[in-house]
Amino acid sequence: MTKDDIKKIKQLLETPKQIVIVPHKNPDGDAIGSTLGLYHYLLKHNHKATVISPNDFPDFLKWMPEESKILKYDSQKEQSDNLINTADIVFTLDFNVLNRAGDMEDALSKSEAIKIMIDHHQQPDAYATYMYSDVNMSSTCEMVYNFIDMLGDNNLIDVDIASCLYAGIMTDTGSFRFPSTTSKTHLVVADLIDKGANHSDIHNQIFDTNSYERMQLLGCALTNLKVLPEYRTAFITLSQEELNKFNFKKGDTEGFVNYALSLNNIIFAAIFIEDSQNNIIKISLRSKGHFSVNEFSRAHFEGGGHTNAAGGKSNLDLKTTVENFISILPSYKNALNNE
Repeated sequence: MTKDDIKKIKQLLETPKQIVIVPHKNPDGDAIGSTLGLYHYLLKHNHKATVISPNDFPDFLKWMPEESKILKYDSQKEQSDNLINTADIVFTLDFNVLNRAGDMEDALSKSEAIKIMIDHHQQPDAYATYMYSDVNMSSTCEMVYNFIDMLGDNNLIDVDIASCLYAGIMTDTGSFRFPSTTSKTHLVVADLIDKGANHSDIHNQIFDTNSYERMQLLGCALTNLKVLPEYRTAFITLSQEELNKFNFKKGDTEGFVNYALSLNNIIFAAIFIEDSQNNIIKISLRSKGHFSVNEFSRAHFEGGGHTNAAGGKSNLDLKTTVENFISILPSYKNALNNE
C-alpha cells in the first residue's frame, strides 16, 4: 500500500461512513481478530461499522469484545444484503478472492462501495480499490495494526483492539513458532501487550478450553493417522460418522493436522474431513521448509493459501479423495525428499 493510498484512505475516513467489514467463510482467529480489531478502531472515528461473517465461527473465539454483534450472512441474509448495498466502504480481511466469502460473493461483487483489501495470502485478485497485500506478513491482524499505525492512530489502540489483534497474530503464527513470525511481529505483540492485551488469558481462552468430546475426536483422528515415509508425508481422515459420534462443533478440528506434521522426518501433512452437509471433503495442508502447499492445493484441490499452510476441497467421496491424493504424490517425490 503506497503513501498516496494511505493519504486517500485517511481522507476517506475523515467523515463518518457506512462501513461493512467481511472475513472469509469459516473464519479463524486471524479473520475474526482482524475484523473486530478494525471494527473497534472505526467506531472511534464515529463510523457506522458492521462485521458480516459468511457463517458462524468457533466458540473458542466468542470471548472477543463485541463478537455478539457480528452478523452471520447465512442466517441474516436480508439484513446483511441491505448493509452491503448501502455501504460506502467494504473492507475485506484475511482473503483476497471474493469466492472465499462463500455465499456473499455475489453481493460483494455487485456492491458499488469502495473496497479495501487487507490480506497476506498469495495471488490476490484485483477487485479492491485499495489493496494492502503482503505475503510476508505473519497475519492479517499484524497488517491491521500496521494499517492503523500508518493512518497515524496508534494511540487509539485500546485494550479491546489490542486483544483482538493479539489473538489473531497468536493463532496465525502457531503461537509465534511459524517462519512468518519476524522480529517486527514480536515488537507489534509487545506493543499490544503494553496496550492491555492479556496474553495469558487470551491463550487460555483459545487453547485451554477443550471439551471432552473434542479430546475424544482428537484421539480418533490420531488413530486414523497414516504415514507415507517414501514421500515424507502423513495424513489424517475424519468421516462424517466419526464427527457425529463425538458431537463435532465448528472449530473442533483446528490444529489437528499439525500433529501429523510434527512426526519425525515428515514435511508434508494433510487432514481430510468429510462434510456431508455441503457434500465435499474439506482439506487442510501443512508443510515445512520450501515445499509449497499453496501451489499443491491450487493445482489439485481448488484451494490455496500460504507456502506452508493452505486449504482446499474435493467433490469426491472421502475414500476416493484420499486415493487421489496418494496417486498425486509420486509427481512430488523428488521435491519432498530433497527438502
